[in-house]
Amino acid sequence: MPFEPLEFISLLTLGLVAGIVGGLVGLGGSIIIIPVLTLLVDRNQHVAQAAAMIVNVFIAVPALYRHLRAGAVRWEVAARMLPFGILLVLAGVEASNRVDAVILQRLFGIFLVYIVIFKLRQLYLDRKRTERPAPRLGWAQLGFVGGATGFMAGLLGIGGGPVSVPLLQRICRLPLRESIGGAAALMCLTAAFGAVSKNVALGSLGLSLNDSLALAAALAPTALIGALIGAGLTHDLPLRWVRVAFLVLIAWAGAVMLT
Repeated sequence: MPFEPLEFISLLTLGLVAGIVGGLVGLGGSIIIIPVLTLLVDRNQHVAQAAAMIVNVFIAVPALYRHLRAGAVRWEVAARMLPFGILLVLAGVEASNRVDAVILQRLFGIFLVYIVIFKLRQLYLDRKRTERPAPRLGWAQLGFVGGATGFMAGLLGIGGGPVSVPLLQRICRLPLRESIGGAAALMCLTAAFGAVSKNVALGSLGLSLNDSLALAAALAPTALIGALIGAGLTHDLPLRWVRVAFLVLIAWAGAVMLT
């Protein structure tokens, strides 16, 4: 569908911001894209999710490249999460197709608020910890993280980082930057499978596939550029800044979706 000039410029800007955010803290672009498309650009939640899931692929791939160059990706982590992530992202998409768009929006907001509370508690516990315990990278731990990430990514249209990054830190005891790198590796394939499944289902929901594809086409080019910038900042900025950015952005998006 054609866009007005101002709307098109807004979408290009949104793509760039979402890419930087997604690359910086391993969230994908949905944390920014979905609230803006639903509340400011007045798109249906399902259409916004479908477009955002396409854009997540364009954010995850360049972000993964930058994290690989920085040595922040552990392939054994990604390999053990992927089978569960791919299977459950399809289940999550199927579940989301059965939920009303307004309810889905509220669930998205509640989920993000929960992540903020979870993360603040984790930061408090980390301050009391004198030494970092050894990582736990078994099939059980990583399979759970991959499955939980995939299902929530499919249900809410997110890249998966809001789930996988905190869980990789908490359950698998990985450092923050390695958790972000692992989230990017997982997101490359789960986002692709989820995007195809969600967009194919739009017709059965009485919504326009062309609308989703047009939005994604406008957002993707600048999102890709932003992802390269953001992933580079992950390894250049002080770790405290990365943590603060993660929490502020999730708290903002959660408040917007609930109000």
